[in-house]
Amino acid sequence: MNAHEIDYQIFGEEMQFVEIELDPYETVIAESGSFMMMDDGIELATIFGDGSHKEENKGLWGKVLSAGKRMITGESLFMTAFTHAGSGKKKVSFASPYPGRIIPLNLGALEGKIICQKDAFLCAAKGVSVGIEFSKRLGRGFFGGEGFIMQKLEGDGLAFLHAGGTIVKKELAIGESLRIDTGCLVGFTRDVDYDIEMIKGVRNMLFGGEGLFYARLQGPGTVWIQSLPFSRLADKVVSASRHYGSGSNKGEGSILGGLGDLLDGDGW
Repeated sequence: MNAHEIDYQIFGEEMQFVEIELDPYETVIAESGSFMMMDDGIELATIFGDGSHKEENKGLWGKVLSAGKRMITGESLFMTAFTHAGSGKKKVSFASPYPGRIIPLNLGALEGKIICQKDAFLCAAKGVSVGIEFSKRLGRGFFGGEGFIMQKLEGDGLAFLHAGGTIVKKELAIGESLRIDTGCLVGFTRDVDYDIEMIKGVRNMLFGGEGLFYARLQGPGTVWIQSLPFSRLADKVVSASRHYGSGSNKGEGSILGGLGDLLDGDGW
């Protein structure tokens, strides 16, 4: 294996975190802001680039270019490397940013590549490359929810993704297709064909409430789907804050509810 061999354990239900166990001189890389806690003896270093061993042979300008590519996906220029510099075994933990599930993926068993949504990556063994995947299809780029760019994880080590709500894994046979909400797509293996289709029917488009497009994925390969995209969660929070932000939540739980707010003048 080119990537470091790490052990792990996932804790929690709605708000999970993953605990990585490192042997001496093993390293795990992570996005900035995902760190939770670590044992003494683990050294932290901020790095440019995609986290793979290939970065070590590049000059400064090559590393800057790799880091710049990450900025296109909305991520930071920097990644953080956590290395066990002592003896024995040490542990470092990374937390999920919002309610959902952490998915462990062995890239070596998945043909060495996973394509995922831009903010799904949490952490990975040193040697896994975290890059970008450009779409060559205009429809997918304009209406796919993630634009022309998604993340790609390449290598033969363990990587960890995070997604909202419950995660469903679907195995698609050759020619088998699946249609899903564009925001619910977490990731898929390299051989899956991914495109965008418009919802049929004028009435469905105008009054269906499900958007104008959905993602169409065709096998062979594996697809991961989330039940609660962060954008959907954020919309619900914003909507609730507007409704209850002015103190109108005093009617919550009553029979009248919102009608009571209208009667006492708060709804006007």
